[in-house]
Formats: sequence, C-alpha cells, structure tokens
Amino acid sequence: MAEVAVLQPGTASQEGVAPASILIVDDESEIRESLQTLLELEGYRVDAAASGEDGLARIAGQPFDLVLLDLALPGKNGLEVLAEIRERDPQLAVIMITAYGTVEHAVNAMQAGAANFIQKPWENEKLLADVRAAIARRRIEEENIQLKRALKQRYNFQNIVGKSEPMLRILDLVGQVAPSRSTILIQGESGTGKELIAKAIHMSSPRKDRPFVPVNAGSTPPDLLESTLFGHVKGAFTSAIASKKGLFEVADRGTVFLDEIGTMSLETQAKILRVLQDRKFMHLGGVHELQVDVRIIAATNVNLKKLVQEGRFREDLYYRLNVITLELPPLRNRREDIPLLVEHFLTKFCAENGQPPKQVSTDALRPLLDYDWPGNVRELENVVERAVVLSSGPAIGADLLPPSMTGRDAAARVFDSSPDASLFDIIEDCERRIIVNMLERCHWNQTEAADRFHIPLSTLNQKIKRLNIEIKRKNGK
Repeated sequence: MAEVAVLQPGTASQEGVAPASILIVDDESEIRESLQTLLELEGYRVDAAASGEDGLARIAGQPFDLVLLDLALPGKNGLEVLAEIRERDPQLAVIMITAYGTVEHAVNAMQAGAANFIQKPWENEKLLADVRAAIARRRIEEENIQLKRALKQRYNFQNIVGKSEPMLRILDLVGQVAPSRSTILIQGESGTGKELIAKAIHMSSPRKDRPFVPVNAGSTPPDLLESTLFGHVKGAFTSAIASKKGLFEVADRGTVFLDEIGTMSLETQAKILRVLQDRKFMHLGGVHELQVDVRIIAATNVNLKKLVQEGRFREDLYYRLNVITLELPPLRNRREDIPLLVEHFLTKFCAENGQPPKQVSTDALRPLLDYDWPGNVRELENVVERAVVLSSGPAIGADLLPPSMTGRDAAARVFDSSPDASLFDIIEDCERRIIVNMLERCHWNQTEAADRFHIPLSTLNQKIKRLNIEIKRKNGK
C-alpha cells in the first residue's frame, strides 16, 4: 500500500515536509507560554500574539498552518478575529480556545469556520491530536488546490482528483491520445471514473467545441438503444409517430462515449462496427445512408476478450475498439488519493446542500483509508454525500460511515435486531442486504449487478422478486 500523506500522531512533520507553523493568539501570558512550550517540544514552529489585532498583523506578515485563537480577547473578540481570518485566507485552520466553553459558543465558532473548539484547561494529548488533525486537513486542502491548478494548466482537466502514480500515468496518456482521431477503449471496474476520463479526452481534443454525447448501453434496452444511436424514420415501428435524429447525428464532429459496450447485442455491435469502418449508418426503417465524423470512446468493466471467446462480442469490433486502451486503476490501488477525494466531495456536497464546511475526523479517516472500495470512487462519493446529509455538526465521525467500513458485518446486525430469528430468516436477510448493497453500488443497474455477481440476469431478477426488494430507478422512485 502506498504511503498516505497524512500526519501521524506524535509528529509535527514528515520526511521532506517542513515543520508546521502555528500562531497562538491569547491575552494571558501563562497560556501563551504553556502552549508554546508544548507545541515546540512536538517540533512545531510557534509564534504568539497577545491580542487579535497583533495576531492579524502577524498573519499578514507570514504564512501559518494553524491558529490557536482565544475567544475572549480584549478589543476584537475571537469570533471577530476569526471572521477577518476567513476573509484573508479561507483555508487557514483555526482552533478556538476558551475558558467559557458552552455549546452556543462552539456552534457559533464552527459556523464561522473554526476547525475545532477546545476548552481551558485542556488535556495535552487531546489538544495535540486536534492540532495534528487540523494541520493535516489544511495541507490536504492546499494540496488539492495546487493539484487542480496543476492539472488544469497541464491538461485542462476538470473534476479529476489524484496525485498517485497510477493516476498521473493515466493523465499523461490522456494528454498524448486526446489530439488524435483514434478510437479509445477505457477499461476499469465500475465507479473508477471512465466517463470523466472520456470527457477529459474530448475536452483536450480538437473536437472540444463540438458535442460530447454519453450513452449507457447497459441501462438501455437493445431496440431502444439502436433508435437512440441511429435515429428512426416515421413509421419504423409502432410508436414512431415522427422521424427522429440519432445521437450519432447529434454528435457529428464531436465524440460519442459508449459506456458498458460489452452489454450490446451482436446486431447492434455490427452497426457500430460499420460506423467505425465507414463513418456511415442508416436510420431505423430508412433507406438512405448518412455519413458522420464522430470519434468513438468506448468503456467497459468486463473482459471483452473473454466475451469474444464466449461468442458474446464480435472479434472484429473488439480489435477496432482496442486501438488505444486505457486501464483505470481501482481506488484500492491508489489509496493516497483518498484524502484528496474526500476533501473534494466534502466541498462539493456541503455547497450543494447549503451547509457550512465540514471535516472528516481522524477516527473516520482511517476506515476510509483501510476499506477496499469495491464500488471505487463512485462508492466513496456516495459515502461522503450520505455523511454530509446525515451530519448535524461540523465534524464527520466514524458513526456516520456505513457499518461495513467499521467492522460490523451483516450477520451480526441480523442477530442484534432479531435474536430469535431462524437460520432460514438470517440467511434470507443476509442475502437481501448483499443484493441491495450491490444494486446501490451499481446505481440500481441490474445488468451490471448480475455481471458482478457472476449470475444470469434472470436469476438475479428471481431473487429480487422472492426477497421483495424494491427497485429504485434513476429518478429516485
């Protein structure tokens, strides 16, 4: 497992990382001296100020990683100083310290942007743990900002987060292949970000000002898929009351992204091959050929070569698609990206839900780093969104993570809730939970879930019916 850039307990810095700098703002000299001694023994660089005005002047004069700020200050109080700090440097971590620690003060400080709230007298180990966590978050936020800036300057990519070697290799490849006209096949497990990479290729290509059209072949019935891709003429089938353009026409001189291409019928595959070879196709029910200039980027989470051997995927189409292949790494193989992704999704979902900035506590970060993420980045995104929505305070703790990440398995939960359940009931409940969990990871795409379970779709549908599982559609119903 790659080393994750998170400060560990008992260290003020890591190899190759400068010691963190801390400013103490407190009007009591004994407090300043006590904190300064404690923090310098831990290896931090420490400065101190006796008033809010002096503290703000020092912040203007040099950078700090963290401010320990007293709430009850002469002149400008701590909340007023905090507000000015937020205006000057929104990312600067601030921990409020006060002898008047009430819930109301804590809420006010957190809503104003404080990273934490500590009461006098404090416990040294608790204070040091909070300091380490706040500095680690500050550095992750800074790294995220710098990374996004570097990615935008180097690649003009948006919404792609990652500093790990596997991801940087992928991004270098994307930069190389984007200007070409070549067909590209993106392979990777579900949830690894195949559409994001496809969009990055399109936006870095000469076609960037033309449409990028994504099509999910796995969630579209075969007949409807052909009509969607190629269009139809009036009367081509019963409900075709008017002619309709297909997405290949809509994407002319642009890019079509065919996701889950391994689920296409052999008949549809033959028509896709014609587009790749001749850039020509016909409307369903039509008699005239149409010509388009479309780049195709295909994606799959299954082994296409194995499907070819099984007679479920055309060999000629496979070789046409497999001109340039990008293999996206699963999240478990790039764990050093997890803190950056968590911070990215926290910012996103706090803004979407109109909530103040939140942070993930150190007790929640460790399970996130240790979990294997079978649903990859998509699963992590869902976990963070759920935690943001359910959290009532500024910190997200381990209690807001799914039980599967914190060590409680499905059978234990069944016994806890139904101590008198029969073996049949326990097995049935476990099976229901496992199927629902997989469907959620696959965004309720039953075809994808059946593939990941290595069972026929008909078998999965029978189990869903027998277990009375309510299927959720994409609109949430």
